[in-house]
Amino acid sequence: MQRKEFEKLVEEGFERLPQWVREKIKNVALLVEDEPKDVDRKAQGLGDDETLLGLYKGIPLSERGETYGVGATMPDTITLYQFPIEDAAAEDNKDVRDVVAETIWHEFAHHFGMDEGEVRAREHRRKD
Repeated sequence: MQRKEFEKLVEEGFERLPQWVREKIKNVALLVEDEPKDVDRKAQGLGDDETLLGLYKGIPLSERGETYGVGATMPDTITLYQFPIEDAAAEDNKDVRDVVAETIWHEFAHHFGMDEGEVRAREHRRKD
């Protein structure tokens, strides 16, 4: 898939978040890269046979204090990794747009302060 087409799916995936969720998102940039960098893979403790579909970096809303945003404040980032997302969709026989939307939901859950265990538990409940 061409990058422009994938970026369009990212826009659509963001729009699939509920309106009330989108309204609470502050100072976050959505990025697209082909693959996760080695430094990010190592930081996440991934083995050679593991990868990331997305990665949130920043200060979660639940941890931002009164001084957040005073002075120059770089945005948090959510990076979506195109090739692993496409591979995951093919392996699970899913539409790429659905994997993109699920990954966006997952990473924004981290932005709202959920740790990996909480995110996985909510994903499990969403599927039931």
